[in-house]
Amino acid sequence: MFARSLDKIVPAFAAQGLRARLAFGGLGVAVIAASFALAPGVRGAFGAGLGLLMLAIAAVDARRFIIPNELVAAALALGLLSVALQDAEAVLPALALAALRAVVLGLLFLALRELYWRWRGRDGLGLGDVKLAAAAGVWLDWPSIPVAIEIAAVAALAVYATIHLLGRRRVHAATRLPFGLFLAPAIWLAWLLQAWLDTL
Repeated sequence: MFARSLDKIVPAFAAQGLRARLAFGGLGVAVIAASFALAPGVRGAFGAGLGLLMLAIAAVDARRFIIPNELVAAALALGLLSVALQDAEAVLPALALAALRAVVLGLLFLALRELYWRWRGRDGLGLGDVKLAAAAGVWLDWPSIPVAIEIAAVAALAVYATIHLLGRRRVHAATRLPFGLFLAPAIWLAWLLQAWLDTL
């Protein structure tokens, strides 16, 4: 399974130039540093892992319009492990709540996907986006979930509006949007905000 995931990830990075790879490496270092700065110790390590996974998902989706199942599964597993270790005195209720958030958010995205299909006759969200949303439910508490979605939506609209205004690409209703490119980093940013608020 891991080998298949690498088959999807490695070409996406190999196709990039040296400057892009250096930028990606710099972002990875920044993600790790920010995670530990706002959540020292074990929680920061888990946050860094989440950030690196989200960074990889964003890069692959931007290049290939694919969110690898293996990376989403890794994010889900890491999130559940994080919940279990941080709530050691009430592991089962904490895991149940995380699973509930994952199911609710996954089903909401699935319903949105179905509604868009019925309305426009084409996919508006991929199944990878639905699975990524479920992973977000494991990592984020209820108040942080809409924050992540709003960050992703606003960032996507801003980027595509900028592209349209600069005339680099004609944007229309059928323009493909790698939403994972925006949702994945938004999940980590919402987690970062959540970790910061917990320190106040």
